[in-house]
Amino acid sequence: MTIGPSGRVRVRVHDEGQRLAGAELGAELGERATLVQFSSAFCAPCRATRRVLGEVAAMVPGVRHLEIDAEARLDLVRRLGVLRTPTVLVLDAGGRVVRRAAGQPRKADVIAALGEAV
Repeated sequence: MTIGPSGRVRVRVHDEGQRLAGAELGAELGERATLVQFSSAFCAPCRATRRVLGEVAAMVPGVRHLEIDAEARLDLVRRLGVLRTPTVLVLDAGGRVVRRAAGQPRKADVIAALGEAV
């Protein structure tokens, strides 16, 4: 699923079967799910997204928030088709991409997306 600029959620076939390991992200995955945020230095919506994802991760046991500098990790950006920042990937406990948000997601949408990951 993708949460587009309007905040609507839609399915993204491109992500089916994609898996990410903690080693390639530079940190361990969450026990139940992981929120991976791709950000860039001068991105104002990235700061707001960081706050929202941090709050959700603190609310839901076993969920971890990882922020990745898109410019420093162009390998992952290309592999995952990240076209803008912020982009958020919701991973299940095994590192499989189950949801994607392009643009600043709403807290309620993140919580709903986590429901399918845990």
